[in-house]
Amino acid sequence: MASADAGPSVPDSEIDFSDIIAKYAVRFDEGLDDVVVLDNVPVITQERQTKLFDTIIKRFKTHAGIDVPPEGMHIPYGEDGNSKGYMFMELASPSDAALAARLMDGYAFDKRHRFAVNRFTDIEKLANLDDEYAEPEAAPYEDREHLRSWLLDPANRDQLVMCRGDDVQIAWHNRAGAPEVAHERQRWTESYVQWSPLGTFLTTFHRQGIALWGGASWERFMRFAHPGARLVDFSPSEKYMVTWSHDAIVVPEGAPQGPQFFSADDEGNRVAVWEVRTGHLLRTFPVAQDGEAGAAGRGFSWPLLKWSGDDQYCARVVPGKQISVYELPSMGLLDKKSIAVEGVVDFEWCPLSDKDRDAIEAWGDGSNPPKGARKPRDNMISFWLPEVANQPARATVMAIPSREIIRSKNLFNVSDCKLHWHPQGDYLCVKVDRHTKTKKSTFCNFELFRMREKDYPVEVVEIKDPVTAFAWEPHGSHFVVISSNDPNLGQPAPGIVIKTQLNFFHLDQKKGDFRLLKTIDNKSCNTVFWSPKGRHVVVATLGSSQRFDLEFYDVTFGEEVRQGSAASDPAEEVRLIGSGEHYGITDLEWDPSGRFVSSSASTWRHQLENGYAVWTFSGKELQKQVQDRFKQILWRPRPRTLLSKEQMKNVRRNLRDIGKQFEEEDAAEESNLALANREQYERALDEWRAYRARSKQELEELRADLGREATDLPEQLAEEATEEIQEWLEETLEETEEVVI
Repeated sequence: MASADAGPSVPDSEIDFSDIIAKYAVRFDEGLDDVVVLDNVPVITQERQTKLFDTIIKRFKTHAGIDVPPEGMHIPYGEDGNSKGYMFMELASPSDAALAARLMDGYAFDKRHRFAVNRFTDIEKLANLDDEYAEPEAAPYEDREHLRSWLLDPANRDQLVMCRGDDVQIAWHNRAGAPEVAHERQRWTESYVQWSPLGTFLTTFHRQGIALWGGASWERFMRFAHPGARLVDFSPSEKYMVTWSHDAIVVPEGAPQGPQFFSADDEGNRVAVWEVRTGHLLRTFPVAQDGEAGAAGRGFSWPLLKWSGDDQYCARVVPGKQISVYELPSMGLLDKKSIAVEGVVDFEWCPLSDKDRDAIEAWGDGSNPPKGARKPRDNMISFWLPEVANQPARATVMAIPSREIIRSKNLFNVSDCKLHWHPQGDYLCVKVDRHTKTKKSTFCNFELFRMREKDYPVEVVEIKDPVTAFAWEPHGSHFVVISSNDPNLGQPAPGIVIKTQLNFFHLDQKKGDFRLLKTIDNKSCNTVFWSPKGRHVVVATLGSSQRFDLEFYDVTFGEEVRQGSAASDPAEEVRLIGSGEHYGITDLEWDPSGRFVSSSASTWRHQLENGYAVWTFSGKELQKQVQDRFKQILWRPRPRTLLSKEQMKNVRRNLRDIGKQFEEEDAAEESNLALANREQYERALDEWRAYRARSKQELEELRADLGREATDLPEQLAEEATEEIQEWLEETLEETEEVVI
């Protein structure tokens, strides 16, 4: 019974429940942005579905780092009970779907199946196509240009690139004359250019991103949409590339989607990792810039990612915390976790030698190595930790991927360390800057790890003064050290030249340890440049406003005369074979053959006498060009030689006979150059004579108009009218070069 004070009843149909319905409504995602279609899946029956799903889930996790929910996988079957070769996958988010389309498209599932991944929304766009199939016309086959065609030059010349103002030139280097321009463009780059490590590509920088060029006609090979990219770093085999931009990545609305473009997950990052051949984006990383939270106190260190010699791994350090190693091409963490190293400062990968690369090629994937093949050694990284409380500093070498520590060395009274691997991976030098107990002075120790010997023995070499430069010989056991006890070191001032000391070390094969070969005092050099072939080295004074010296040394002088025998005095093996000076020098680089050296004065550093010079390995200046607004000159790198060991030995045995052929070619080139200069001289002389004849005729006509006789001419002009031109020809019969020490 209703109470007496109750109001009139209201039917339920008239009550407004909209606010409650809206609050507790279950929202359904009706979009299909998180669905992908996986094609080229193995055809199976329903009995094998669970096993196939488990394998696909595992592959997506390891290769792309994507968690695939099993309930989101669906595979259709035909009337015969077999699957149709494709399946649908509903992932956790649209970003996972975009990542799957980028990383798993083209993935080799097995020998006969390579995945094709497309987003379901992209396939819907094709729903309105005509049902009638029309066979497309076969496009005519077009040969692509060989990316290493420059190696087929009949004269075996090297190439170099030069930037001057807005112009970029690719030129052939000629020993006897100026470079021969092979290709040039204006405004080819907006900042500078860079070669890839093997010389296959030329990198140019633009506001929209990075472009790679190659081939005989220098067509664009690939572009990478990283706006504002300023720095580029390649993996050793050119498979991958890393770019950095000062500006954070921003993905605007309506931006193109696909494996070559950034997605919403990349916003705010500054470093991107790309696959060179496909242009696919593999991963991006954040980098805190100066003035931002989390920025490093000493600025941004490049390269952010460092590569193993075989391109299987790359790694980066989080100072004081860990080293993160990533597998390629998935860019997933090795074993799904970083290497925790508390206090770690820096690390370096061990390079691969030519023997290591040969062993990797012969070993293959290890499933069926050929008989007698040597198993390649594991990748290795070295890192160091500073002193903390009562714990000494430590330098460590670790094997990757096993993470086994194979050698470690404690260090005391450490101010700083630098890790220097030998280019062939034979030795590791840990340059340790030490301080005395009073911390009023510093000195240097070299901890030398021998990485090819049993138990990796360590040898210590001490330098009493601070070391400013260190460099290994690329092929050999020498290294050069520049040290200084100048009180002005570290506090440069205008007009003050820092005095340095040049030290040459080598491995004594008889005694088995590193020894000092020679010390040269009272130098001003501060940089060391080894020839890529070893033996010859240039020491230079860069960044000085007073000195611009170049000195060329041979560290095995007279080796051919001794025919492999040791010198009576090892110090005599180090010999100064040439010297020179290049005003305003800012850069120096060897050519790939080790026969020539280029020095340059860039307008990026100063505005005086910009240009470049080319020298022989012995310090003879071949040419010098002073050019306004000159920026850079870079030799084009060369890949590994295809000659076998026997072929190279044969060349060395017959070097004198083979050398005669090249000497004849050089003589013919010099003769042609002299003939060209002679023709140019005669042409200029003919033009001068024609000019004088025209001038005389005009003078006679002017005198006739004025009614003057020849006797009215000034005496000097009359003498000039009868002036005779004598031509002197000089011919060099013999030229002798003597090196004075």
